[in-house]
Amino acid sequence: MQRYGNQSRESGVVAYDIDAGQIIVQFRNGDRYLYTEDSAGAANIARMQALAKAGRGLSSFISQHVHDRYARKINSRRI
Repeated sequence: MQRYGNQSRESGVVAYDIDAGQIIVQFRNGDRYLYTEDSAGAANIARMQALAKAGRGLSSFISQHVHDRYARKINSRRI
């Protein structure tokens, strides 16, 4: 997992991991979610990956556009 840039300093996202067609997002509380092209749509995954790399806007995008469209919750583990 890579630490999220969190340029706004207010994000609930702390880390992410990008792979082809998917992204794992870890939140402040330690919960990690796998979002895939099948679960959230290819365009949304591409946008989430770009936002993760930029370190800005990922938490808001998830809340507004994909919220519970994750493929699965992954065992929690803080970084």
